[in-house]
Amino acid sequence: MDDWGGQKAMLIAPELWRDFFKPMCRDYIQIPHAAGKKAHMHSDGYILEIIPELIELGLDSLNAQIFCMGLDALQPFAGRITFWGEIDRQYLLARATPAEVDAAVRQVYQQLWRAGGCVAHCEFGAGAKPENVWQVFAAWNSFHNG
Repeated sequence: MDDWGGQKAMLIAPELWRDFFKPMCRDYIQIPHAAGKKAHMHSDGYILEIIPELIELGLDSLNAQIFCMGLDALQPFAGRITFWGEIDRQYLLARATPAEVDAAVRQVYQQLWRAGGCVAHCEFGAGAKPENVWQVFAAWNSFHNG
């Protein structure tokens, strides 16, 4: 119910999302908040146009494919929502060198980490090189603890 993004755009017009899904999303965020819990959401793909509204609704964390939206475009939201830093599984995890993985993780850390505003995360799915998945976490630990 919350996968609203394709590779380069939302699957539906942002205006339709606002009309039909935003009220439901508001309710889903209020349920855990009413119980003193955090609200987390997942959405594959490009959903940049609705991130300000998800923040406005009180969403605490978002697991999204940050690389298809671009880290520069997401940087203004750093510290306002926690990104689960989904490292690009289509190129980086499957085909990149360890140095490219390091550079990508460094970029995520530098642009999105603000007082707990990002969680190191990647999907160890089909096609991912085990050494690149390991490198994501090794790099994160070195940047975060270094």
